Amino acid sequence: MSKYEQYKKDVLKYGQMMLNKGYTVGTGGNVSMLVDGEDVLAITPSNREYMDLTPADICIVDFDMNIIEGKYNPSRETGLHIAVYKNRLDANAVIHSHPIYSSIFALINKPVPAIFDEVTIGIGNVTDIIPYALSGSDELVDNVKTKLSNRCNCYILQNHGALSIGANIGKAFRNLELMEKASRIYYHALSTGEKATALPSDMADLLFQLMKAEQDNEIERKKSQIK
Repeated sequence: MSKYEQYKKDVLKYGQMMLNKGYTVGTGGNVSMLVDGEDVLAITPSNREYMDLTPADICIVDFDMNIIEGKYNPSRETGLHIAVYKNRLDANAVIHSHPIYSSIFALINKPVPAIFDEVTIGIGNVTDIIPYALSGSDELVDNVKTKLSNRCNCYILQNHGALSIGANIGKAFRNLELMEKASRIYYHALSTGEKATALPSDMADLLFQLMKAEQDNEIERKKSQIK
């Protein structure tokens, strides 16, 4: 049995959940987990139906894009996932999805502000827009890198979809759901023609600081492994 077996099972589980909950269709999107203590990730393969996959089909890839395990090619967005892990040390899981309401804001190129406290403490004080670039391109990877420093856990990919990250795969998926909840309600609020209010800035900042404290704890945990 592969030493990466549990990572493969978890990536498959959440990839299928993403599909079953309507956060993507067909073979769209991709899911990955960082292997603890290694520059290695488990990621869904390219252009394969989620419900037809088994754990053995999940790819194990290092940060140089070398395939360690897997009979299929890894997702063409693998470079994007690696960029997140390299630039956000608090991240241990990445989900790229195509949820309906978040994708609406991907088309109108409008960030979703902090509108609920339970969302803000999970994903940050804004769901910002990452400028468009072709899926799988180096340009898209570079565009993602420019936004990661805001330390939020969710992003909208212009004319593409959404990106969520977390300290573990469960949190990354929860963040996806929080982002989609906020996007759905914000969309309907805007459709009334009335002004949609955001959280008071001081409260949004406080909740964001609490979220960043959790990120800092995970970064310190990783650093302690190296010592």
